Amino acid sequence: MTATNLASHGAASAAPRGSSFGTLFISAIGIVFGDIGTSPLYAMKETFAGAHPLALDRLHVLGVLSLVFWSLLLIVSVKYVAIIMRADNRGEGGSLSLLALLQRAVAGRPGLLAFTGALGIFAAALFYGDSMITPAISVLSAVEGLQVAKPALAGYVIPITIAVLVLLFAIQSKGSRVVGGLFGPVMVVWFGVLAVLGIRNIGQAPEVLLAVSPHYALAFIWHDGWTGFLALGSVVLAVTGAEALYADMGHFGKLPIRIAWYLLVWPALLLNYLGQGALLLAHPDAVESPFFRLAPDWAVLPLVILATFATVIASQAVISGAFSVTRQAIQLGYLPRMGIVHTSEHEIGQIYMPFVNWTLMLLVVGLVLGFGSSTDLAAAYGVAVTGTMIITSVLISLVMFQLWGWRNRWAMALCALFIGVDFCFFLATATKIPYGGWFPLVVAVGAYLMLTSWKMGRRLVLAKLARDGLPVETFLTSLSDRAVRVPGTAVFLTAAREEVPMSLLHNLKHNHVLHERVVILTVVVEETPRVQPSCRVKSQKLRDDFFRVTVHYGFMEDPDIPKALANARLAELGFDYEPMRISYFLNRETVIAARDCAMPLWREQLFAFLSRTATTTADFFHLPINRVVELGGHIEI
Repeated sequence: MTATNLASHGAASAAPRGSSFGTLFISAIGIVFGDIGTSPLYAMKETFAGAHPLALDRLHVLGVLSLVFWSLLLIVSVKYVAIIMRADNRGEGGSLSLLALLQRAVAGRPGLLAFTGALGIFAAALFYGDSMITPAISVLSAVEGLQVAKPALAGYVIPITIAVLVLLFAIQSKGSRVVGGLFGPVMVVWFGVLAVLGIRNIGQAPEVLLAVSPHYALAFIWHDGWTGFLALGSVVLAVTGAEALYADMGHFGKLPIRIAWYLLVWPALLLNYLGQGALLLAHPDAVESPFFRLAPDWAVLPLVILATFATVIASQAVISGAFSVTRQAIQLGYLPRMGIVHTSEHEIGQIYMPFVNWTLMLLVVGLVLGFGSSTDLAAAYGVAVTGTMIITSVLISLVMFQLWGWRNRWAMALCALFIGVDFCFFLATATKIPYGGWFPLVVAVGAYLMLTSWKMGRRLVLAKLARDGLPVETFLTSLSDRAVRVPGTAVFLTAAREEVPMSLLHNLKHNHVLHERVVILTVVVEETPRVQPSCRVKSQKLRDDFFRVTVHYGFMEDPDIPKALANARLAELGFDYEPMRISYFLNRETVIAARDCAMPLWREQLFAFLSRTATTTADFFHLPINRVVELGGHIEI
């Protein structure tokens, strides 16, 4: 699932790269595979009892199982695990990391740069639409098992689902470590149970093992034609969550993820799907809940409880992924600053974003109430997933050609295969759009417009400041020695690198003073996940009392200006870092929409609104509030 588009970075940080291989292996099972690992709850059910139900006979069961087997093989095992995980951005994965990696390679080609940028940002936007459905369908499909274990409790499915989801979102402020300690062990048990249930039922119809032959998939599609093609829209549910393998690569490394997939997760999923197929051949009446019917009657209720835990884990990864993707979008300049709370003193990836958390909760609960069942939710599920899969295939194809130099016919055939398979899945899921699939698309389009409007608006603001600004060299040349100097250091933060900060001009104009040391400071976010400490701060002496300092961060890092200045070697420039003698001066920009702008008026108004709701610069950069002075003005764009 696109949770995936950097999914679960926050939760995954519970197991940093420096941990032992065993810890990384167990943690990867808990975090990376939560989404794809809970797909057996609904994938087979929706294929045979969903919007386009299939006949429960040998042709269709073996055909669907063959499609599931080859989808897991081609999309997950080959495309993601074997190939896409090679494209790491200094160890990090995910769609934004892939975008940053690729854009450096095509920097000299403006058309291709714009094309890849639009694709990467739309992939991130699709994540937001998809991330709302994942917790809803996962938890709801697990709790629906109560209808099998205790039919009298059917009326409590929705209330219990909402209670579980509200509790999950409510504990986010405590940090993912609250539930993170159980992630790995619970999911190891979960995959073990999947395998055991599958093996237990395969004996009812051993011929399901023949489904590994692609002949059955092709025969099914050939026989059913359009109906068989539409079945791909449900089969794709078996591979949702594949991008999490790539997205969480930076936290666990390639080897633990690959070994966990090949040795445990993939075999367990295949055995369970084969078991469900055998059950359906032997007992077609089990189609309403094939997963829970795999278990003996006495084990159904414990299985419901275990499934609920597993879906909570999958949902936790999505929520943490939402925090991570949002922070990266902020750092890369696609979203305004938002409040970020660090929930761990040791792991920088464990963050909590109140606005994102409660907005997600309201929308997820609304989806549960609006759709009412996992079957109806499945109608809205998959469109965003397949859209992201196509975008990833296009981007990795460009990486193959532009970075790796794979330009032979085999590379081209492989790219065509990946894009072709993903496109078939997308076309099949596109039929769901009138039945709920429109929801993630609407959310994605809204998110894309917001991301691009903010990026465009910031570009216009910086251009306006540069156009109206005064070059630093000109300012220093014209600066009168008669200006009153006061003790201490004044740090003026500005996004414009060559112009004098407006706050400096306002301070001199209205207060008629300059500090004995003046620092013009700019924060630059690089298109790499992290910046080496030795490259964090670049400084330049403009004259004995004026300095230019540039602080560099990666898009996975948390900007902390006082900490960066404290660790920088500024004494060699002529002054020591003295926290209590530093004042931070900030620009307070009030954006006013103008009709004669490069952006449409509605985009200007959206940008102005987002600008007003952004978290203050002082909070975002961790400035001591009692040392901050804000001086503002109006900017018309």
